[in-house]
Amino acid sequence: MLYLADMQSPGTIRLSLCSRFGGCASKVGAADLARALRELPPNTDPNVLVGFAGSDDAGVYRLSDELAIVQTIDFFTPILDDPYDFGRVAATNAISDVYAMGAVPLCALNAVTFPIEELGPEILARILAGGAAAAHEAGVAILGGHSVKDDEPKYGMAVTGLVHPARIVRNAGARPGDVLVLTKPLGTGVLSTALKKDAIGARRCATRCAG
Repeated sequence: MLYLADMQSPGTIRLSLCSRFGGCASKVGAADLARALRELPPNTDPNVLVGFAGSDDAGVYRLSDELAIVQTIDFFTPILDDPYDFGRVAATNAISDVYAMGAVPLCALNAVTFPIEELGPEILARILAGGAAAAHEAGVAILGGHSVKDDEPKYGMAVTGLVHPARIVRNAGARPGDVLVLTKPLGTGVLSTALKKDAIGARRCATRCAG
């Protein structure tokens, strides 16, 4: 574990130091994942409109000619030290996958791994509260979830939404002249990792991340 030696209370715990990899850097590499997925049989159900083959943000399953269900799951290790803020960011990240498909999110399930003996239930409660706040703001109902004891804290959500089958947005098909909208500056992940390793100061990181 990467806990600081002087952690005596929740206020002294730096969540970003409780894992080897932060945020999306904890994901399995694309090449390794592709090799693993090659062992799976292809989807043959005609109602699967978007599966895992295209690496889209979510899967889409047609319920009728007018309605399709969108499903995604996203969770990661802490990129922030504040538990509440980490919960908000992780939940927002998961919910955004549904928006990315052109869909409306409806409900979600929490996904948690947590070293409950080392960090205690208070910090877990704050993470979940942050996630609940983000879900409430998006109009998403949290129906429950699943938790597992683990040496590293991780949090996110499985989110379900709805979309018209003809209005699905994919991650492919862009053409010259299309407008690309960036919701934040490029390189913020590099800066947050540098901050975690004390390579840059918090003020410099905040200034650059703000663009």
